[in-house]
Amino acid sequence: MPVATFSLKYVCNIQQSKTYAAKNTFYKLLPFKIKIAFISIFVVGCYSSATAQTGKIKGTVTSGLSNIPVAGVSVKVINLAIGTVTDSLGNYVIELKPGNFGLQFSKVGFKSKSSLDIQVNNVKPTIIDIALDEDVASLSEVKVTASSRLNKTLESPVSLRSIGVAEIKRNPGGNRDISKVIQSLPGVSAPVSFRNDIIIRGGAPNENRFYLDGVEIPNINHFATQGSSGGPVGLINVDFVKEVNFYSGAFPSNRGNALSSVFEFNQKNGRSDRMGATLTVGSSDFGATVEGPLGSKTTYLASYRYSYLQGLFKLLKLPFLPSYQDFQFKVKTRFDNKNELTLIGLGALDKFKLNFNTEQTEENEYILATIPTNDQKNYSVGAVYKHFGKRGFSQVVISRSYLNNGAQKYQNNDESLGQTLNYQSAEAENKFRFEHTEQAGSYRINFGTGEETASYSTNTFNLLPFGNQIYQSKINFFKYSLFGQISRPFFDNKLSLSLGARADANNYSSRMNNLLKTFSPRFSASYNFTDQLSLNFNTGIYYQLPAYTVMGYRDSTNRLVNRDVNYIENKQLVLGFEYNTLKNTRFTIEGFYKYYKHYPVIRQLNDSIPLANLGADFGVIGNNPVVGESSGRSYGVEFFAQQKLNKGFYGIFALTLFKSEFQNKNGNYIQSSWNSRYILSMTAGKILKRNWEIGAKFRFTGGSPYTPYDQSLSSLKSTYNIYPQGILNYARLNSEVLSPFYQLDARVDKKYYFKHYSFNFYFDIQNLTAHTYQQQAVIVPVKDANGNLQDQPGDPSRIQTKLLKRTGGNVQPTLGVIFEF
Repeated sequence: MPVATFSLKYVCNIQQSKTYAAKNTFYKLLPFKIKIAFISIFVVGCYSSATAQTGKIKGTVTSGLSNIPVAGVSVKVINLAIGTVTDSLGNYVIELKPGNFGLQFSKVGFKSKSSLDIQVNNVKPTIIDIALDEDVASLSEVKVTASSRLNKTLESPVSLRSIGVAEIKRNPGGNRDISKVIQSLPGVSAPVSFRNDIIIRGGAPNENRFYLDGVEIPNINHFATQGSSGGPVGLINVDFVKEVNFYSGAFPSNRGNALSSVFEFNQKNGRSDRMGATLTVGSSDFGATVEGPLGSKTTYLASYRYSYLQGLFKLLKLPFLPSYQDFQFKVKTRFDNKNELTLIGLGALDKFKLNFNTEQTEENEYILATIPTNDQKNYSVGAVYKHFGKRGFSQVVISRSYLNNGAQKYQNNDESLGQTLNYQSAEAENKFRFEHTEQAGSYRINFGTGEETASYSTNTFNLLPFGNQIYQSKINFFKYSLFGQISRPFFDNKLSLSLGARADANNYSSRMNNLLKTFSPRFSASYNFTDQLSLNFNTGIYYQLPAYTVMGYRDSTNRLVNRDVNYIENKQLVLGFEYNTLKNTRFTIEGFYKYYKHYPVIRQLNDSIPLANLGADFGVIGNNPVVGESSGRSYGVEFFAQQKLNKGFYGIFALTLFKSEFQNKNGNYIQSSWNSRYILSMTAGKILKRNWEIGAKFRFTGGSPYTPYDQSLSSLKSTYNIYPQGILNYARLNSEVLSPFYQLDARVDKKYYFKHYSFNFYFDIQNLTAHTYQQQAVIVPVKDANGNLQDQPGDPSRIQTKLLKRTGGNVQPTLGVIFEF
């Protein structure tokens, strides 16, 4: 389970200086016996020898899409003179001492494939199952090429990055949180508030889609923003993950409703030999993962995490008290080589309260005045059934996702003065998807259909300046889609082409109930000049449904105000070069252009703003009337270099130079909220002797644009009494820019292996250089010594206000312990 520090900046990006105190206080509060136990474990580990311990890598090699076992496959350990050959059932076993290794799989008539950075320990066998694709053009010899080591797909030869579980776990500053680790990849930026909002190539955070073993998951973070995505703490347990495939473009046709990215989280199976467990105790939560067999054909993985931050923050007298719980499970049954069933689940319980027993600083008072209490529940469950045929497989995916979101606020936090906010909302999706994938000669074909019922309801009471939001709404509608893609290599794999199409529709409105209006073609091409150098291209049109909060908004007459909204459209063009070496190194350079149409413009308070500029904050977005549409564009170039683990060294270099613009309410292009202009990320590490490992990550981004406040409107007493925070001046949308941001993170790991269990101690430091960076100031009232608001001289209808400057950037150390048995 992740052992992550819960960033205190998730409320208002302030109070970060208390994080280090929280960690120290947590340690001081531990009972003396527990402290002695931790110290004893560490001392014993330091003086225990693990040289005699051995581990195993085992698995099954199958043929392409048919899942037929392949005998006689050569399995070699990269950089070591160790290997074996698969038996008649395609199985293999290799014994190694604990560490990190890579495997090369090869056989005449098949394309060679490698699996890199495999973690081996003595607690349990590491399972590496591989599917080899047949290679008709190579029937006489085994040919190992660079492209066989770092694969790309026919459908998505550009903008596809893969990151393995070992890279996720060791990522400096990532604290085993997948959403943070993804920020190491090109084109990915995040707000300096340290939320897990994923901003891809200048697109909004709500433009991303997530799949867990083929099941769509609406959000992968705690305290999610309804109508968008993101949150302060990741939800997915990294101990479940085998690999993450990240598409920043060139989306395959079986993945819809995305404009900026698609994430495929592929999970491992539970162990089949015996029950095992992993326990984690951190400064913010406790987690447990168990796995094992459920009979001869079924395995399971299950985890639970509980946060005790609420009690800790209360002792520290912080103004907010967050707590969260989450669960995750996977059950896999292989009936035989032709049929298998996977059940998955993911869910969370999040609560957020206020603490009035705190120091009365301006920062604390601002938090207490503006932040509501919050209660959020969500879950996703799904089933994936696969049937393998002679040349391919069919699969049926059935799933349900649910979100319940509630928030409350009282005027001046006094219940006797009445509520200013009482918000309750629920979203539910029931999905069915069928798809078939087949290899017909040289052609790879994928096609299918999807159906979904969606429901959204809300009971909203929100007192606001310039018009309250008081309404109830409930909508139910049906979605459906068709998709298909055909791909083929030519000229002895020199040239690869892929053509796909998709169409989505729903019965929410007549304009959306037409598949032809969302016809979404896409085309990819790749030409290999050599085994190492290739030119790659993709273009496509993608569509995304507006958020349910937009579609379900009603006015005081109970009318669905936004019935005429359209699917958001995005046209993309990507061109790039890729160079692979035989040393597990990959270099790419890609240019991209994205053009948006039909982005809703919503009325907010006394003005309007394109929805494309919102989403990286807590609460709800989109529950406003749509007053128009906006167009936008984002374009730039990405440089990427990735060294997979080779002789103990690994590294990632990613640089993105881009510009992101959207039309304002006057139709003029201005920079979007995500236009940080440049993103640099460098990550490197080294595995040393005696199971030590060190790593560092450096990030540097341009300052984010922001909209200044309208201090005249914000100072009105009639406004401040029900909305005690600044009102943004959208006439100056994104006219100001924060200072550039940079951060250096570092991490040290030490592993100890014993006969039946192992320990992993790690020390992670975020912001090692203690760099202080600028954040947007907030408007606060001027008070006298007794805490009374001060009127503006000569104008009793207004209060005096001032800007409270804010900065962030304290050192955040985390000590983690992972016990596996």
